[in-house]
Amino acid sequence: MSETVSKGQDFESALSQATQTVAEFEDHRTGYVHRMQHALHMNPSLVPLIVLLLSILIFGLLLGSKFFSPFALTLILQQVQIVGIVAAAQSVVILTAGIDLSVGAIMVLSSVVMGQFVFRYGIPVPVAILCGLACGTLCGYVNGFLVAKVKLPPFIVTLGMWQIVLAANFLYSANETIRAQDIAAEAPLLHLFATKFTIGGAVFTVGVIFMVALVLVLAYALRHTSWGRHVYAVGDDKEAAELSGVQTDRVLISVYMLSGLICAFAGWALIGRIGSVSPTSGQLANIESITAVVIGGISLFGGRGSILGSLFGALIVGVFTLGLRLLGADAQWTFLLIGALIIGAVAVDQWIRKVSV
Repeated sequence: MSETVSKGQDFESALSQATQTVAEFEDHRTGYVHRMQHALHMNPSLVPLIVLLLSILIFGLLLGSKFFSPFALTLILQQVQIVGIVAAAQSVVILTAGIDLSVGAIMVLSSVVMGQFVFRYGIPVPVAILCGLACGTLCGYVNGFLVAKVKLPPFIVTLGMWQIVLAANFLYSANETIRAQDIAAEAPLLHLFATKFTIGGAVFTVGVIFMVALVLVLAYALRHTSWGRHVYAVGDDKEAAELSGVQTDRVLISVYMLSGLICAFAGWALIGRIGSVSPTSGQLANIESITAVVIGGISLFGGRGSILGSLFGALIVGVFTLGLRLLGADAQWTFLLIGALIIGAVAVDQWIRKVSV
């Protein structure tokens, strides 16, 4: 009997030691660095927000009222509105572990369709705009179908689509630009996104309001709807999502169609921004959108990130561009600093991802 009690005490002692060991391990995992890593993992837009606020503060201290003015700060919003809208389209694709290199070309083609349908065929402006939006959505559907159904890599599909749409754009428009004064006289609705209004010395445009509203709507949809949860699930692990009943092909097609539609809206906003319909505009939109997404903390591996981060990423680029310009620095410094931010953002993303390992 005493031997049995002794064995029981030994077992309890060993169990107590094991529990202490586990407790010590858990305490180690809940250190300050790990807690910060976990917080950033749960709030991926926090890093770009901090960088944005710090950059505004630094340039504000260096430039004073020249930078810290309602006009200058809202000018940044006006300058990044196109990139911000296209970055929203790029974000939903990258969240599925894909990429869309054709966003810029789709944007420009949609704007060209809107302009040409009005001035070449005499179609009413609202109908022409709808046709441009449909054109962008159709291009997105082709991308989504090839990725989801034909199982081609997104990089290859969208690289090919970029070249095809770019060529179609120049062939269809005959490389002709529709002038701003013609649009203002005959189709002012095409300039809707350039409409300005003032609030307390700050100058806003409809394009800026649309950009912010778009990001907020998408942020809500991605976090609080089944479609949004499926987007994250596909990006995190497509095979696991399929096993859990998610119709991954339908999700991918819907994501690329949405991306094409958003790019078409960006094309409409582009007409208002530059004033004319030009087939040569927006050539770097694909690179600029990826830059905003990466700096914004959305993982290129998919399944993690916040679309608010892509807006912050676009604003960071805008702050650096305007701030360095006001300081009189060479434009190459902007590219240097943005390049460093891209590498830094990817490094931070790799570090944050370790929290789930």
